[in-house]
Amino acid sequence: MEIEIWSDVLCPFCYIGKRKFETALQAFGQQDKVQITWKSFQLDPDFQASKGQNYSTYLQSRKGWSDQQVKEMLAHVTDMAQQVGLDFHFEKAILANSYQAHRLLHFAKEAGKQNELKEALLKAHFVEGKDVADLPTLTSLATSVGLNQQAVEAFLHTQTFEQEVQQDIYEARQVGVRGVPFFVFDRKYAVSGAQDSAVFLQALQKSFAEATQAQGATCDVEAWC
Repeated sequence: MEIEIWSDVLCPFCYIGKRKFETALQAFGQQDKVQITWKSFQLDPDFQASKGQNYSTYLQSRKGWSDQQVKEMLAHVTDMAQQVGLDFHFEKAILANSYQAHRLLHFAKEAGKQNELKEALLKAHFVEGKDVADLPTLTSLATSVGLNQQAVEAFLHTQTFEQEVQQDIYEARQVGVRGVPFFVFDRKYAVSGAQDSAVFLQALQKSFAEATQAQGATCDVEAWC
């Protein structure tokens, strides 16, 4: 069973949703039957970092919110994160363009390390206050999950996987993604947002049951049934 997850490494609800999904996956008990693919999505593809910018000034400018509204919203999201065991630090988070991180996630997928790198990138941004657009930082994060340092450094100075990132974003529009995280189960069922773990568990169970039933009884070419 394949589960595709569209998300951005700069999306707090994507990290919270990841934890809730992982709780459901643990309860599901069939992790070895599940293939997870992280799909690229950019909340602000045109973002360019500027000196002195932080989440407060960024959201005030982009959303038109007041300083008080931003403080209340960030406090609420921080509380949501704590409920799933995450310790967000918006005050030290470095705003960045996530494009290079998404390219690197495609690179990590080729080595079977995509899920590990996704976790490292989210933690780097929301917990550790690292710049996930900085190439040395990306190299360090990639090597921390077992990728070869020289191979990562060489890759980051190419344009490899740019088309794949754009393809993911195009597919998001085709399947109706309006916000992230967005989970698609076997291209049949979708769950939008950082839903309760029970919602994810139900989707896992339903998708797996249907996939199993669809296989049916078979005989092989040697007539062994």
